[in-house]
Amino acid sequence: MSRGNDGRDIFLGDDGRRLFLATVKEVCEQTGWIIHAYVLMANHYHLLLETPEPNLVAGMKWFLGTYTQRFNAMTRSRGHLFQGRYKALPVEAGKDASYLREVGQYIHLNPFRAGLAGVGTPFALESFVWSSYPDYVSAGPVRQAWLRRDRLLRACGLEERAPGVASQYRRLIAARMQENRETAPDAVYDEIGNQLKRGWFIGGESFRKQLAGMIDRPSDNLRGPQRRAHDEAEAERLLENILAALELSEDQLIRMTGTQLEKQAVCWLLKKHTTVSVAWLAARLGMGHRTNVSRAVGAFERASGQDTECLKKFMLQFTG
Repeated sequence: MSRGNDGRDIFLGDDGRRLFLATVKEVCEQTGWIIHAYVLMANHYHLLLETPEPNLVAGMKWFLGTYTQRFNAMTRSRGHLFQGRYKALPVEAGKDASYLREVGQYIHLNPFRAGLAGVGTPFALESFVWSSYPDYVSAGPVRQAWLRRDRLLRACGLEERAPGVASQYRRLIAARMQENRETAPDAVYDEIGNQLKRGWFIGGESFRKQLAGMIDRPSDNLRGPQRRAHDEAEAERLLENILAALELSEDQLIRMTGTQLEKQAVCWLLKKHTTVSVAWLAARLGMGHRTNVSRAVGAFERASGQDTECLKKFMLQFTG
């Protein structure tokens, strides 16, 4: 989660929220992140996200920096948007799924607990579209391709493909809202709230000991040099596979100009699906100044036509 600087609004309307979700989509494509739940409030957001690769730090750096730049450009403003560093808490999600369940429901109940007008009933809460809750109570596909429902539903004792699962989850949330009106929160819910406000993890004592042991390891793979090595190794893997499929040598690719479609496609894929820097891409692909990479990526994104669409689909096969 992150909050706006000095408690200010970080969206300024629905256009800002759409811009935020578009940026979430991009960072998920780059990093492989999986989002299990989210909510966008006025001056803060919550994401329940899973990182299959150890790239939270690199991904969040790109995500918050990129959204801030886009927000400032959209609103013709400048300066810091968020209040300090983001807050990230590991969540216990193994055999004891109660913590994952509680965090997901905590996120979905955010608009209700904030007392927003019109969210006092399950149906009204569903109408708050800037949350993953409407996706959980809909029988159709999710609105955002990067959202995954199955794990949180299993933590709630439900199966995503079971008949009536949307209505069952709606009843669970309705019961939680009724509990909040009539009684004090239960012990687990109260513990979640305290850990979100003051803790450094969300889980039980055994989970705390497990995390403490990981932090003390000298080979912690979240450290800067190891993280950068991982990111660059992934970019090199993609590049090797792409060159082989296109039947190009490295020298041929480097000699291409930034206006040639194949080189633009390579820049686009590596930029969108890894977290290497633009400067690294410029040096690795013989692009000169890093702005040439940005121009090539932008040109490929704006290009239309059957050849471009076919090339995009062809390139995306290497990210699976």
